[in-house]
Amino acid sequence: MTDYDHEALSSLLSGGEGEPFRLLTVLSNASAYLFDVLSDVSWVGFYLYQDGFLYLGPFQGKTACVRIPLGKGVCGTAAEERKTIIVPDVHRFPGHIACDSTSKSEIVVPMVGKKGLFGVLDVDSRTEGRFREGGKEGVVLEDAAKVILSVLDA
Repeated sequence: MTDYDHEALSSLLSGGEGEPFRLLTVLSNASAYLFDVLSDVSWVGFYLYQDGFLYLGPFQGKTACVRIPLGKGVCGTAAEERKTIIVPDVHRFPGHIACDSTSKSEIVVPMVGKKGLFGVLDVDSRTEGRFREGGKEGVVLEDAAKVILSVLDA
């Protein structure tokens, strides 16, 4: 299901301290890496938190929603509740925001760092039931979020 490697991600993202666009560089490479190693995914990316909203960050996949209010949709709910949300069928999630009408399942990992809510890591699939409670992807993506926060010292 996945070829995720904690050390490979950490190594890919390390270095470059002090670069003016470090945040974009790290999140861009992280989304590309995860898009490449996760099977059967259609979108991998980040929404970054600021002033009650999640704003689109680096991603891989189709165009996406630009701004999501905290508490709305899967991303906003995961961010507000500060817990990973796995949705096997997005059409059954109350208030689902359909940025991509072909998306059928989703997993969203909140990224909470030293300064509070940083944003979310969002992964979609066109396969219903692709993500399940207790599945490997939850652990993998929560680990990836921790690596990214650590590298960014966020």
